[in-house]
Amino acid sequence: MSTRGASTGARVRAARTERGLSLSALAAAAGIGKATLSDLEAGRRNPTLDTLYAVAGPLGVPLAALVDDERGAVEVGDGDLTSRRLHVQHDDDVTTEVYLVRVRPGGARTSPAHAVGAHERLVVLSGTGELEVAGHVVELAPGTQHGFAADVAHTYRCTSRVELVAVDVIRTPVRPPGDVERPQRLEGSWGTTLDSPAESE
Repeated sequence: MSTRGASTGARVRAARTERGLSLSALAAAAGIGKATLSDLEAGRRNPTLDTLYAVAGPLGVPLAALVDDERGAVEVGDGDLTSRRLHVQHDDDVTTEVYLVRVRPGGARTSPAHAVGAHERLVVLSGTGELEVAGHVVELAPGTQHGFAADVAHTYRCTSRVELVAVDVIRTPVRPPGDVERPQRLEGSWGTTLDSPAESE
């Protein structure tokens, strides 16, 4: 049992309990096996990035609420994508997370839907690729940025011979335990349809 795995598991269990969800209910909502969730909560396995996002969505919390940040920057990754958290800020109505994202050449990764009302803004530093959200696809190139609603599945692809590197800013509305109402879109909503580079803020 790793210290990080145990810490993450405890946070998942606490969030689930606060929301009155059973293991079966959360596992079904997250699209993972009950045994997988049980092992995660018990700290018997280190969850993948996909699993963390899959669980965070139904719980209505940002990734930062589940990952221990006491040691500074946290890096998680599996397969084609690595994400390193650079900063997290908790305000009364929103949690803002900043990540450095890397997608290996030729790689692709589909991220599960984040918490309801979550938005992302991706700023490309190097490499080229594609971002697909709700059937909309935009090209990624150095210096471009794109905002989108992240409470639906979205895919990052690297189409260059070098890795795609980007800064990803995720804003998640604060949702009190037991709140089942769909939160209002954040002020300055980036929308479900992807921005074009010219429209980016």
